[in-house]
Amino acid sequence: MISDNITTIREKISRACAGAGRTASEVTLLAVGKTFPSAAVREAVDAGVADIGENYVQELLAKRRDLSSGDIRWHFIGHLQSNKVKSVAGWIHMIHAVDSADLAIEIDRRAAKAGRVIECLLEVNTTGESTKFGAVPARATELVKSLASCDNISLAGLMTIGPFLPDPEGSRPMFRRLRELKDEIGSLTQANVTMRHLSMGMTGDFEVAIDEGATIIRIGTAIFGPRKRAEQQRRTP
Repeated sequence: MISDNITTIREKISRACAGAGRTASEVTLLAVGKTFPSAAVREAVDAGVADIGENYVQELLAKRRDLSSGDIRWHFIGHLQSNKVKSVAGWIHMIHAVDSADLAIEIDRRAAKAGRVIECLLEVNTTGESTKFGAVPARATELVKSLASCDNISLAGLMTIGPFLPDPEGSRPMFRRLRELKDEIGSLTQANVTMRHLSMGMTGDFEVAIDEGATIIRIGTAIFGPRKRAEQQRRTP
């Protein structure tokens, strides 16, 4: 089932990219394994998904132990506490939800100790909802500028979570705002800014996100199936 689901999603990605005048290779499918067992994640990897996202550090560490493989690129996509950075700094591929200067500085410090540069995405709260983390759009550029001295992080793009609405078109203004903000920040002449990525779009709205320029889409339910109700009441990729 998981393999079939991934095939279906890739077909939808190809159609959405064609409609937007893009190629499917421009979009990374990130499988979100939150709450699903390691065996399910292994099925996704065996079906050709190389990028796996997790929301909780403890769960990420457990799955990394279970699925030790150099073929998996691990992404942390949840709210990361500063005291947890040390657990992932030595090997994480990308951190998607950097929402404060303090967190970015701690990632930079831990990355320097590990002798590496970590790609990070700045999370932006484009919906204005108090239940979501992220920088206010109007202050995002200022936040990026404040991190100019962080040599061991690469500010590789932006991340957002669209509104949880039955009509995916409701997410379009937020995705468009994030793309505009990426262009604005990308014009900075700041050594640690590349702004290559837009991480936006989940199971319900990823085709709209692709149309608005997403380079990473975070898909959980459409790959692995529905989560338990307690998880669905949170914002589910």
